[in-house]
Amino acid sequence: MDSELLTRGLLYLSLSVVGIPGNVAVIYAYLMALHHEKCLLTADAIVLHLALANLLVVGVRCVLETFATFHIANVFDDTGCKGVIFVYRTARSLSIWLTFVLSTYQCLSIAPPGSRWATARELFTRFLWLIFLVVWIINISVSSPSIVFAMGAKNNSKLLQNSINVQFCFINFPSVSVKDANGAAQTVRDVVPMAFMTTTSLIILVFLYKHSRHVRAIRGAGGSSAESRAAVTVVTLVTLYVMLYGVDNGLWVYTIIIKQTMSSALMSDLRIFFSSLFAAMSPIIIIVSNKKVNKYVRCCGGEKTSG
Repeated sequence: MDSELLTRGLLYLSLSVVGIPGNVAVIYAYLMALHHEKCLLTADAIVLHLALANLLVVGVRCVLETFATFHIANVFDDTGCKGVIFVYRTARSLSIWLTFVLSTYQCLSIAPPGSRWATARELFTRFLWLIFLVVWIINISVSSPSIVFAMGAKNNSKLLQNSINVQFCFINFPSVSVKDANGAAQTVRDVVPMAFMTTTSLIILVFLYKHSRHVRAIRGAGGSSAESRAAVTVVTLVTLYVMLYGVDNGLWVYTIIIKQTMSSALMSDLRIFFSSLFAAMSPIIIIVSNKKVNKYVRCCGGEKTSG
């Protein structure tokens, strides 16, 4: 195995080792909270859904890429490529949109009681199931072309100029216009929530700044509420998203405009790495900053130690 493949395999392995236990821990913590408390808060339900999407990103793409790189198992035939790319793209975009949904809800949560925004927050909570449904429909629809156009790398002799190399698979579009339309749809799908979540995060930051000044003026010292801690967590997640997915989308735009089919394999690896890095790192932020998650994770660790 050459050094490039070895490095690639080790990077995907590291994402798997960090991302799978982290997301499983977050999911476990919220399921335990649901068991003991009989319900989940709106923000908790969104984060649980986010952790499930992130687990799919790491589990479906990074683990399988690791297995294929080290020749442990290879599922990347035509059918495998269609399934893996579709699930990965759907889960990846779900992660983006759920982070946007979380930031929107947190922005509404800091609104003063009785205000118009507080009413919007109540409607948000009531129709959260509908928001989830719409998010799923949007992302499945945009990812569905991969079911039609993905193929295994063994068929590379049939590739056209408008194909995209994703290492073990190829996305073989029937025409340049279809390739460009698909690329534009994916870019818009990612950039729109990124723009909105950046806006909501700026609003949250302004609120936190004014709130901290107000607290210092009254108490003469800093203070932090549960809402403020939650807001800081959301802003941290959004900042991480903007950094990593900003690079990811920049590489995607480059991929769809270059003419050399084979040279886009490196771009694909970099895109998968940066997008999967968010899926692997976000549970660490959640575990460290969320008291409820931290409590149940520590309880689980305590039970295993005592057992």
